[in-house]
Amino acid sequence: MLPEPSVENTATDYDAATSFLGKWGRFQRRVFFLLCLSVVPDGLTAFLIVFLADTPAHRCLLPAHLNLSAAGLLPGVDVNLSTVPTEGCLDGWQFDHSVYTSTIVTEWNLVCGESWKNPLTTSIFFCGVLAGALISGQLSDRFGRKIMMFSTIALQAVTRFIQVFSPNWIVFCALYFVVGMGQISNYLVAFVLGTEVLGFHIRTIFSTAGVTLFFGAGYMLLPLFAFYITDWRTLLLALMIPSWLCLPFWWFVPESPRWLLSQGRIEEAEAIIREAAEMNNIEPPAVIFTPLQAGERRTYNICDLLRSPNIRWTSITLNTVNVAYFALSLNTANLHGNAYFNCFLSATVEMPAYVLSWVMFRWCSRRMSVFASLSSVGLLLFIIQLVPARMSPLFAELIMMGKFAVTTAFSIVYAYTAELYPTVLRNTAVGACSMASRIGSITAPFFIYLRTYSVSLPYILMGSLTTMAGLLSLLLPESFGIPLPETISHMQQSLYRSPRYPICGWPTDDVQEWISSRK
Repeated sequence: MLPEPSVENTATDYDAATSFLGKWGRFQRRVFFLLCLSVVPDGLTAFLIVFLADTPAHRCLLPAHLNLSAAGLLPGVDVNLSTVPTEGCLDGWQFDHSVYTSTIVTEWNLVCGESWKNPLTTSIFFCGVLAGALISGQLSDRFGRKIMMFSTIALQAVTRFIQVFSPNWIVFCALYFVVGMGQISNYLVAFVLGTEVLGFHIRTIFSTAGVTLFFGAGYMLLPLFAFYITDWRTLLLALMIPSWLCLPFWWFVPESPRWLLSQGRIEEAEAIIREAAEMNNIEPPAVIFTPLQAGERRTYNICDLLRSPNIRWTSITLNTVNVAYFALSLNTANLHGNAYFNCFLSATVEMPAYVLSWVMFRWCSRRMSVFASLSSVGLLLFIIQLVPARMSPLFAELIMMGKFAVTTAFSIVYAYTAELYPTVLRNTAVGACSMASRIGSITAPFFIYLRTYSVSLPYILMGSLTTMAGLLSLLLPESFGIPLPETISHMQQSLYRSPRYPICGWPTDDVQEWISSRK
């Protein structure tokens, strides 16, 4: 009978066993860029509702025989409008088609008494995101990263194609729910797969700047597509194509060797590493992994996460980040200026934010990085209240600065979450935290809806929440410089017993000695 694996050296054994591959060979480059490209469709999907459900200028459709102007009467001059009784638009609405040929609002008259369906449509999408985050994490930890990643890419492509032919709002929302499931599932699984396959330094770039920059690139392309394709059905059809183009990546993206080892599938893990060595023109050792490095063959589920306090604090932090991130992103149509330009500007602001998140993640304490970025968001959202209504350009600039700060926090928190949890539960944990955070994205449209009562109210609430989350993030354990844990026991030993880290810079000598003692 084989001895049980040592929880103290599982993670570092894997890193040591695969160190001969180098840091940035052909294998690493291929995995890095293909996984990054696979999330471009997710960036196109995340804020698509901004254009699908935009409400153009509209008024009641008046029958010709009731048109005062056509009868030679001037409203307010020949007719006292204050004495004319009002009623609903019995004959429908007339929409301005100068910007959009059609949206779901003009198609199904989602205005006036039906206007509540507009924010609900967005919330239904994020309910699908919530469900996808929960289900995909557990399925990925059970059946593998690769099969889940490509299944969800196919799910997005097929569902969006069917959605083009939606006969009514209810069918559209039901399909939009499924699109949300596929969107977040693909992003999370690709994120975890890259985190596990790539080495420490490249993993840091991938999880903070790499995958997020490509997501941002998809987001930047969205207003360009929407500008030239003004019919919502045709727009959906066009945005389906990138998902189909990602499916051939199946033959070039490997399964996670870490996950295979956690399932006791040593031969398959070795085969992937040997293929990687061949691609990098490196001679692999005769034996790469030993049975001692194979993980426990126990099946884990989301209930195992409840035993750790990490899930609570991380979920609260992610939930708050999502409220601010999605509310600020979905609010672009209400800012000063053109909706297309505002959406493009909102996406462009994310690019330097992702670079900053990589810099902070590479050299700074995780907790302090999250605290600093969230506190900045809170401060900017509070300052917005001091801007006079007549200074709308300054108001928009502060919103974009807030978007920059919250995007930095958004990127750091996701990468931080992947570091906190072990391989046997990593995708489930990232999915569970993302699922909990969906409460924030589901409520984000209604935060925007609060503008109808008070322009300042959404920003006061978001500023308060982000400041509170920044303080709570200081309760999380520090993972800077610590190898990825492979088992729950290793997570507890490596994260909760680590010495204090500096705020920025490489770990101090005592920390380096402590890390070496764990190897």
